[in-house]
Amino acid sequence: MRHIISAALFLAATCSIAQKRWQPVPDKIVTEWAAQIDPSKPLNEYPRPQLVRNNWVNLNGIWKYVIAPHTKESTPSDFQEDILVPFPIESALSGVGKTVGKENVLRYKRDFSVSSAMRKGKLLLHFGAVDWKCEVFINGKKVGEHLGGYDPFTFDITDAVAKGTSQQLTVKVWDPSDDGPQPRGKQVKKPEGIWYTPVTGIWQTVWLETVPDTYISSTSHIPNIDDATISVTTSVVNLKPDQEIVVTASAGDQMIASDKANEKGEVTLSIPNPRLWSPESPFLYDLRIAITRKGKVIDEVASYFAMRKISLQKDDDGYQRLALNNKNYFQYGPLDQGWWPDGLYTAPTDEALKFDIEKTKELGFNMIRKHVKVEPARWYYHADKLGMLVWQDMPSGDMGGNAWDMRPGIMSGGLLEKERTKESAEIYRKEWSAIVNSLKNFPCIAVWVPFNEAWGQFRTKEIADWTSELDPTRLVNAASGGNFIKGAGEIFDIHNYPDPFMPKAELFGADQALVLGEFGGLGLPIEGHTWQSKDNWGYQTFKSKEELERRYAGMVDALTKLITKGLTAAIYTQTTDVEGEVNGLMTYDRKLIKMDREKLSQSNTRLLQYNK
Repeated sequence: MRHIISAALFLAATCSIAQKRWQPVPDKIVTEWAAQIDPSKPLNEYPRPQLVRNNWVNLNGIWKYVIAPHTKESTPSDFQEDILVPFPIESALSGVGKTVGKENVLRYKRDFSVSSAMRKGKLLLHFGAVDWKCEVFINGKKVGEHLGGYDPFTFDITDAVAKGTSQQLTVKVWDPSDDGPQPRGKQVKKPEGIWYTPVTGIWQTVWLETVPDTYISSTSHIPNIDDATISVTTSVVNLKPDQEIVVTASAGDQMIASDKANEKGEVTLSIPNPRLWSPESPFLYDLRIAITRKGKVIDEVASYFAMRKISLQKDDDGYQRLALNNKNYFQYGPLDQGWWPDGLYTAPTDEALKFDIEKTKELGFNMIRKHVKVEPARWYYHADKLGMLVWQDMPSGDMGGNAWDMRPGIMSGGLLEKERTKESAEIYRKEWSAIVNSLKNFPCIAVWVPFNEAWGQFRTKEIADWTSELDPTRLVNAASGGNFIKGAGEIFDIHNYPDPFMPKAELFGADQALVLGEFGGLGLPIEGHTWQSKDNWGYQTFKSKEELERRYAGMVDALTKLITKGLTAAIYTQTTDVEGEVNGLMTYDRKLIKMDREKLSQSNTRLLQYNK
């Protein structure tokens, strides 16, 4: 009992010390979850729900940092200030709230322990995401570098770990924000209007994982509801000739299929009487992948999958419709920027991360368009569990030189496409490929969106075709609201503010689904819940909740008429206010929903009745 009490007192003392070392930057609105953050272990949930092991250590918490010019090498004495990882340095929750800029680099440092048990096999260091160029050192030895602000990456640090328990991790980050050609979404060094505060450095979980010498590095899941099968491909590091890969599928406590993979790591399991995943019934099967030798398990991971199908099919009037599980399925949801007033790119807690999806579902939507941002893996896991379809954008970047013209003659010819530099094109392709590959196991994802409007749009058909090759199981919306290129992707998508509108079916409707990729943007600033005291805006701004409700209800009426004319999806701007934009369904701090919840849900449900 004495030992238990001592451990509890030690933990309480550690939390108290961490709390004294960290406080959010004042004078910013914050969410209710900011008060729930434990700075000794922020965002402590397992960060990779599609490939789960038990042997892991979360490195989030209070680190040291220094901002210095490119040319200046930092010494240990320079690391004097604290920062709470994984919140970006510009955010209030980092405890810093400073801008770095392209002329500087941001360096992090922290010590960590490696026990004797962690030395058995290999030690992997994982980063959820770091924006943008990242170099990593263990005990002063460089173990790798990574370019890309939105995809996870891993370094094997086994050989860099020193004798003894104590080790040192340092991370060097450079991010040119909107001065560089890299994907960066809505980040700009001078935020205003639809452009927001820059995000630099670590913004997702950093963690250690112990694995055996032979270990599973990734898996790929492809369901086929027509054949009632799930195909699984497993990638293994250092697989030996006498080792086997065994894949087992379960429904709850009941094992329903199991088999060994072939020499390529591939296996197809039959799923009897499959339960199909949908927003109305988001059933998930459990998956277990093991490497065995003579019946002994060498490595094992837990995962999951869903039996569901995303496709197009024509209705009785000849319109192409989005289909889910071989049934026409109207998709309606908000444009979701994924920004937070206190954490910027990073939600304060896992409950906060899940909250936006929960509220979106409660309000009667069945889809979310994740707008020019990628979320941590746990966000997609919550969408899978809760039942929410996701359209995933590629974060935009290198937007100079592009024009935007929605005239059909221009659209079909692609005359406004501008060629990127070789460096810019390579950066785009590398990161988009990494994003698709890191997310494609999540059943919630229905549509890939390589370009938004004409922001950096180039070689549209080539990129759309390539995206389909990366993942042939989803649809491709080549350029949401951008310069339309005939034959690129399966979707013809226009943007129109504020009123609902739709593409003209006689142009390209016979070949592609007709989508309203953005509309609405109805603004209502609420005092005490805005990012700034003035210059707030919406595409159309109102003074009362009642005025907003009437206008929104009228828009839903207009949408019902468009659905009968071939419209197969619509996206309302937007989930929450973001910085100077006050056109959210919720305030930026998520404390208020601006319209009556029941009325809003009833309006939205009118649109989803077409799926019954």
